[in-house]
Amino acid sequence: MIILTLRTDKPEAEIGLFDDQKQLAYETWQAHRQLAETLHQKINQTLAANHKTFGDVGGIAVFSGPGSFTGLRIGVSVANALAYSLNCPVVGVKDADVKTGITRLLSGGSDKVVLPEYGSPVHITTQKK
Repeated sequence: MIILTLRTDKPEAEIGLFDDQKQLAYETWQAHRQLAETLHQKINQTLAANHKTFGDVGGIAVFSGPGSFTGLRIGVSVANALAYSLNCPVVGVKDADVKTGITRLLSGGSDKVVLPEYGSPVHITTQKK
C-alpha cells in the first residue's frame, strides 16, 4: 500500500511517501507562512519524483496535534480532503512519529475523519462591532 504522511504542526513541514513500511521519500522544508501554498506542490512533486499518482495512494497518516492552530488546520484539512476524494483511509497520529500511522493503516485502521487537537482551548476574540 502506498501511504502518504503529513506533519504540519510547526514551521518545518514534513511529507513522506511509503510503500508499506519502506520509505520511498521524506522531505522537510521551511513552510512557515507559506504552508497552504507549498503543501500541495510538495505532495505533487513527491508523487511525481517516485513515479506515483494520486490514484496510487492507498492511505494517509497525518499528525493531528497538539501544535500550531493554523498548521494543524491546514494539514488535517488536506489529509481529510485527499482521503475523501481518493476514497482511502486516513488516520490521525498524536505522537511525534507519523510512521505509527502506517502501522494503523496496514492493520486496517481508519479514523474516517481526523480532527485536530490543539493542546489547549482556541482563543477567539470577541467581535468589536
